Amino acid sequence: RLINTSRRKMRLKHLKTLMSPTDGAFRITAVAFSPNSVKLAVATFDRVVHLFDENGEKRDKFACKPAEKEYGKESFQVSSLAFSPDSTTLAVGQTDNIVFLYKLGEGWTEKKSIINKFFQDSAVTCLVWPVQQPALIIGLADGKVRAASVKAKRTHTIYNTDQYVCSLAASPNGKGIISGHGDNSIVRYFFDDEGTGAVQGQIAKHSCEPYALCWGSSIVAAGCDRKVVMYGDDGKVIQQFDYSREADEKDFMCAVASPTGQSVVMGSFNRLRVYNFSPRRGVWDEAKSKDIPNLYTITALAWKKDGSRVAAGSLCGSIELFDCALKRSVYQNKFEMTYVGLSQVIVKNLTSGTRINLRSHYGYEIDNVRIMGRDRYLVAFTTDTLLLGDLISCKLSEVAWMNSGGNEKFFFENDSVCMVFNAGELTLIEYGLSDILGTVRTENMNPHQISVRINERKQLGVADNKKLAYLVDLKTVAIVDLVIGTTVAVVNHDVKVDWLELNETGRKLLFRDKQLRLHLFDIPGESKATILNYCTYVQWVPLSDVVVAQSRSQLCVWYNIDSPEQVTTFPMKGDIVDIERNEGRTDVMVNEGVGTVSYTLDEGLIEFRTAIEDGDYIRAVVFLETLELSPETESMWRTLSELSLKAKQILVAERCYAAVGDVAKARYLREVNKIASYVAAETGRDGTDHFMVRAKLAILNKEFKLAESIFMEQGRVNEAMEMYQELHMWDESIGVAEAAGHPELETLKSSYFQHLMDTSQEERAGELREGQGDYMGAINLYMKAGLPARAARVALEHSELTGVSDVMERIAAALMKAGLFEKAGEMFERVRMHQKAFEAYRKGKVYRRARDVARGTFPNEVVNLEEEWGDHLASQKQWDKAIEHFIEAGRSVKAIEAAIQSKQWNKAIQIVEMQEDSVAVRYFRQIAQHFASINDYEAAERYYVKAGVLKDAVDMYVGVNMWEQAHKLAVGCMKPEDVATLYISKAQDMESEGKYREAERLYVIVNEPDLAINMYKTIKQYDNMIRLVAVHHKDLLTDTHLHLAKEMEAEGQQRQAEHHYCEAGDWRAAVNMYRAADMWEESYRVAKSHGGASAAKQVAYLWAKSLGGESAVKLLTKFGLLDAAVDYAADNSSFDFAFELARAALRNKLPEIHLKYAMYLEDEGKFAEAESEFIKANKPKEAVLMYVHGQDWNSAQRVAEEYDPSSVADVLVGQARVAFERKDYQAAESFLLRAHRPELAVKFYKEAGMWTDSIRVARDYVPNKLPHLQKEYEIYMNSSKGIRSKGDLLSPAKTWEQSGDYQQAIGAYLKITVQQNSDYDFLANCWDKAVELAMKFVPERATAVVGTVCERLAAIERFEQAAELYLGVEMVKEAIDMYMKGGLWDQAKRTAAQMAPQYADYVSTQYKGHLTSTGGADAAAMLVGEDPIAGLDMLARQGQWDKCITMAQKQGAGVLNKYVAMYATHCIKSEKPVDALQLFTKYGAPPSAQNFNIYKRLVLDLFSLSSPPYKVWADLRDLLYTLTDAIAQTPAADTAAAQEFEDFLLVSHYYAVRSACHGKKSLEPIAVKLTISLLRHSDIVPVDKAFYEAGIAAKTISQDNMAFVFLNRFLDLCEAIEEKSLDSMDNSDLMDTDIPFEVPLPERHFIAEDKREEIKEWVLAVSVDQQVEQSLSVDERGTYEASLVDAQSKVRSLPCIVSGYPVLRNRIEFRKRSQAANKEDWNKLVMASKVPNSAECQDVLRFLGRWCGAPQNPSYSFQ
Repeated sequence: RLINTSRRKMRLKHLKTLMSPTDGAFRITAVAFSPNSVKLAVATFDRVVHLFDENGEKRDKFACKPAEKEYGKESFQVSSLAFSPDSTTLAVGQTDNIVFLYKLGEGWTEKKSIINKFFQDSAVTCLVWPVQQPALIIGLADGKVRAASVKAKRTHTIYNTDQYVCSLAASPNGKGIISGHGDNSIVRYFFDDEGTGAVQGQIAKHSCEPYALCWGSSIVAAGCDRKVVMYGDDGKVIQQFDYSREADEKDFMCAVASPTGQSVVMGSFNRLRVYNFSPRRGVWDEAKSKDIPNLYTITALAWKKDGSRVAAGSLCGSIELFDCALKRSVYQNKFEMTYVGLSQVIVKNLTSGTRINLRSHYGYEIDNVRIMGRDRYLVAFTTDTLLLGDLISCKLSEVAWMNSGGNEKFFFENDSVCMVFNAGELTLIEYGLSDILGTVRTENMNPHQISVRINERKQLGVADNKKLAYLVDLKTVAIVDLVIGTTVAVVNHDVKVDWLELNETGRKLLFRDKQLRLHLFDIPGESKATILNYCTYVQWVPLSDVVVAQSRSQLCVWYNIDSPEQVTTFPMKGDIVDIERNEGRTDVMVNEGVGTVSYTLDEGLIEFRTAIEDGDYIRAVVFLETLELSPETESMWRTLSELSLKAKQILVAERCYAAVGDVAKARYLREVNKIASYVAAETGRDGTDHFMVRAKLAILNKEFKLAESIFMEQGRVNEAMEMYQELHMWDESIGVAEAAGHPELETLKSSYFQHLMDTSQEERAGELREGQGDYMGAINLYMKAGLPARAARVALEHSELTGVSDVMERIAAALMKAGLFEKAGEMFERVRMHQKAFEAYRKGKVYRRARDVARGTFPNEVVNLEEEWGDHLASQKQWDKAIEHFIEAGRSVKAIEAAIQSKQWNKAIQIVEMQEDSVAVRYFRQIAQHFASINDYEAAERYYVKAGVLKDAVDMYVGVNMWEQAHKLAVGCMKPEDVATLYISKAQDMESEGKYREAERLYVIVNEPDLAINMYKTIKQYDNMIRLVAVHHKDLLTDTHLHLAKEMEAEGQQRQAEHHYCEAGDWRAAVNMYRAADMWEESYRVAKSHGGASAAKQVAYLWAKSLGGESAVKLLTKFGLLDAAVDYAADNSSFDFAFELARAALRNKLPEIHLKYAMYLEDEGKFAEAESEFIKANKPKEAVLMYVHGQDWNSAQRVAEEYDPSSVADVLVGQARVAFERKDYQAAESFLLRAHRPELAVKFYKEAGMWTDSIRVARDYVPNKLPHLQKEYEIYMNSSKGIRSKGDLLSPAKTWEQSGDYQQAIGAYLKITVQQNSDYDFLANCWDKAVELAMKFVPERATAVVGTVCERLAAIERFEQAAELYLGVEMVKEAIDMYMKGGLWDQAKRTAAQMAPQYADYVSTQYKGHLTSTGGADAAAMLVGEDPIAGLDMLARQGQWDKCITMAQKQGAGVLNKYVAMYATHCIKSEKPVDALQLFTKYGAPPSAQNFNIYKRLVLDLFSLSSPPYKVWADLRDLLYTLTDAIAQTPAADTAAAQEFEDFLLVSHYYAVRSACHGKKSLEPIAVKLTISLLRHSDIVPVDKAFYEAGIAAKTISQDNMAFVFLNRFLDLCEAIEEKSLDSMDNSDLMDTDIPFEVPLPERHFIAEDKREEIKEWVLAVSVDQQVEQSLSVDERGTYEASLVDAQSKVRSLPCIVSGYPVLRNRIEFRKRSQAANKEDWNKLVMASKVPNSAECQDVLRFLGRWCGAPQNPSYSFQ
């Protein structure tokens, strides 16, 4: 429960006195809190610094030292104190020109020492050490402000004012400081202005020396003039508090701002003044001051950095500690929340005492703080942000957050990140970071279906690892890299996923689906594998990539998850509940029912694998050292050796190779380590980066090319050659020598050749000769080496050798001898020996080349060769390849057989279909058998029919039990009776074999279901029998069930009989069957199952009744039906059985049974017996009532007097009631009086309308009821049942009036209401009478009566009459309200003017409100007369703009301009920019700065239009011309806004000229130039529109090169618009042009999708066409022709005001402005304006005359 106090203003509450005051002056010179809020330092007049802890207890003190010992300890004063940002160092400023830095440490036990001294040129007056700044700021008496660098141990001057520095203060964020000086100036300095551009230097001149100076939400200054002034960022006064006229106020000596800057405390004499800043209102409010008598002047102030305390030092040496709070609340008696500022809250754990400071870094007001997530996490909201905090790690986050009505759901399952769900969106916020980590859309809020991993394990080469896995939908998992904000993988599954989790490195994803299958997804490889088909538990082992899962009674462990098939399993009992890992041991905790058992995992495998994954190879070595060498550990050593080598951890690799006994590599790495160590010792750098180390490691890894490149980069050619020679890689060594131009290259080559010859390596020697160009020598060496194929290759590759026939023949002979027939044939073919070539190819079975030779030389051999080729392939069992060759040879039979052999049945069918029937019929049966073998029975049937073996088809269908198809065929070739006989015979055979289903099927096929039914009946398979009856004889199903049920009942098979009875819907028969068989349990079961609880109770009752006695009681007790059975027996008149059961077990129910029995006898008319039973039931009153009901009064009297005397009165009352009904009132009254019930007589008389008798009896016998009765009578008379006439209504009032009881008379008149009479005149007269009597005779009630009557008159809409009554008692205000309520505004105004002028404004205000709420044009017009601005605003809200503008004209230009701007804004928002343009054109556009954005938006919207008419462009141009001229006359003439509108004017002029040129053939080139020139302004014009129009324009004049460039750029821009980024744009085509690259992207495309597709197709077509170059046209400058800037000289030309192209020569200049035109373009425009229908061109010229003036050289010739 939250216990709230007021949070309106900061309150100061005195906590304690830390230092008591002295009797005299003992000034506290300085006070300072440490930034961590742990220490408070206080400097006293005696130069001693006292240190207090956070609770205000003094913990230490030390005396300050003078700058020079010879001057003594009393030669200085401590002027200021400041703590370093890390709270470990205290700066002490002294008046003897020095600042000491004392090292205090973080705790209280560390020794204090002076770590630095900063000597100054004059006395130190003040210090400040801003947060987040390394420098201490020092204020000096000579006016300098200096910065002292602790690390550099030096100081430098920031600025110098030459005026005494009386105060210093830092901004709340520590990015700036302010200083107050003796000349009243306040100076500001920024370390970092954060891009604000705020002014530095003197920003304000205070009214006095600002000794009290601080910087919070504003700069606050005060001094001896007793005025507190708040300055804004621009130095202007925004607020002031003046206490100069308060006699008890003294000088302000010091000031301090809260850490948030939203509160300020000022110290003066005996008083602390508190000021609070309201961010929402933007003003400072003064809170109640804290007055402390006898405190004297406050000389020092400090505010604790957590905002919770203020310390004040006084002139008399006291230190007072104050508590600061806006509000306090207690959360669930566990946490105390102290609002120390609007944007700062201190949360304290009441149990542990720990505190955390929750603060909005943006200064927003914190509305509410909640503790969530097992009391560990903080959640707080501001207007624009969300704050989160971890109370354990003390990490705080503040992120931008839109108000969503409190619908967020927070999940704190992850210790590093908070998951926030809101409106289908998941937001991740990492504790300690003030940016949203990531946001995704998902509807799945189950934390088990979301996994986040935030840097949970250190990985080699990975600095930041943040991954998220979540469900996009129930079957799709997305993995997001939160660092780069992209989806790295998506897993699509075919079953809903119910659990997922990433491993700690974010590389693997485990997920389980609803079928309890466990899957593993490798994220980098994007591969998915199912690793367990049934999984009830799964979890990653903490700090590893080991997986533990449970599958039924198996414990499954994956030590190497990269090989999911390698799983270790253990048998287990119970269920896994947890995994515990500590002290080098990992246990799986299993609950086995009676206890928990632990299964220990192999920590070695876990630890080693984890170290490898984390890249911590030294840890892996340390671990392996503890294990004995085994095959498993040897494998681990080898794995580690490979990984460490890749990571260049050579020492680790050496140790690994030594461990596995690889002495060679270990020694090699030892040498490499020596080199690395030597290099490191010599250079101090990493030795593994040395080239020799890298080269040797490359050699070890057999990366010789890499080693070579390393040597060559260092110029070590000999080392590279020696490396290859040691490895016997001579070729590579020679290659290095050749590349380096080694002088011993030839010697090396000859030595290598001789070595090859000496070692009989003729092949390699031949390769060497071939490489040297000695081809004949190479051939001889290849022949010598027995390699004729290599020799043939050399000969064939070099044409000069093919002419040497002996060489070619020798090679060919060798090839034939070696069996290389194809190569030999190629050699023969090269020397044109075609016969030998043909024979060689044929002999070598190279039929394709043989066929090629034969087609050119021996065409008659081609057919035989094809058949031979086919036979060869057939012999090789390559039947499929042989088919085509047999076809080519015309051997169809062989082709068919080959196709059949190769199982290419389709091809076989194609060939067979082309043969004659005599040939084809031999193969149809084989084809049919093939189709039968592949279960294509339809095709098989077709070919069996073609083969004429229909019986085989029938046998086929019968063999596969396809009886329907077999029957269909058999009918076609057999007689029906034969078919039936066949099937029935077959069915009977199956029946005898016990194949009843197959037999049934055959019976049904031949339409003999009865035979199947009888079969099932004979074998007593009644279920199948019923099934067939249900299908074939549905009408007999119920009878069949009943027949079977009776047969089974007769046979004693009650259970089967029950089944059939129930299936027949006659479950009662089953109940009766069991009852007849005395099987009551079964009877009860059936009744309960099919008849429900009621039927079951009935059976149980009958069962008990059949047993009787004690057995019945036990049975009913067993079923819990004893009470119910007794009730049932009694309710069904079985009273004997009921009495039997009750007497045996429920004697308490005997009276109830007697009562029921008596009521039964009463119903039967046996009153005497019933009386006896009522008496036994102890209900004599019921017997009395029985006789009363029968009006047997004597018997009733007798029984009552004998058994129930209290009922005697009831008997008399009953007699009285009957007498009343008979209207025998006297007898009735007598009976009631005898019964002592006179009140009933009063009641009966009243109900009979006999009020007189009722009042008489009441007066005589119950006088206490008489007043109430009289009131009832009065009410009766006033009710609808009473008198309705006006006279009757007036009668009581007149009576009271005549008797002089005016109070009652007034009440009686007021009781007459609209419910009693609807005549409003009558009612008004009655109420007037009440007022009259009150004013005459009861004046003290007059006001109240008038109020009541006026309310009633208002209810019946008699407002004027009510108002006059109010005026009669001088209630003028109420009368005015009544007039206004009735809409009588004239009377209200007149009354206010004549009788109460003070209400005139009130009436006027109400009238305006009435008109405003009434709405409508008339009301608005009337409101204009009262309040013009309100009326115009009302018309604007109603959208009646025309009327609004018309009326605004009457109010003057200022008002008109305002509403014209509002109307224009409305038009722009409604996407009607042309209407807005017309509005400004009509009423003008004033050069007001607040309208500039409207004009800019209007211009940009018009530039986005597709093709408006000329008038639109002309109006826009004229409007901008007028506007720019007007701006030129204002102070804004030289601003960026003025230049921007000049640019708008030029672009609108281009559009106007282009529009005027359209449709005029002679001006089309100018229109094209203007369109291309507009690309220069694509930062103003929509860029896609500009390039599209330029491309189309260039295309129309066949400038395809430029059209291609522009339209290709247009397509790139379309893609950029869709991607919302220009990052992928290629600007190479536009280099050396003045077309801007950085342009704003439009929000939507300029043209439709189909048009863009047309452009895309044209660009693609042109790009394929090689004739069009992708380049821009250039002019005589060698520069893009439309560019104003020369690409070489960078000279800028003027643009032509007609075409927009640069003016290079033949220019026309103008008198006004620096404008020019190309003479040719100008002449064209002038000539076009002289032809008919050229009004638009004439308008352009007129405008140019106004804008630019007449041309200075107006020669229109074409010379």
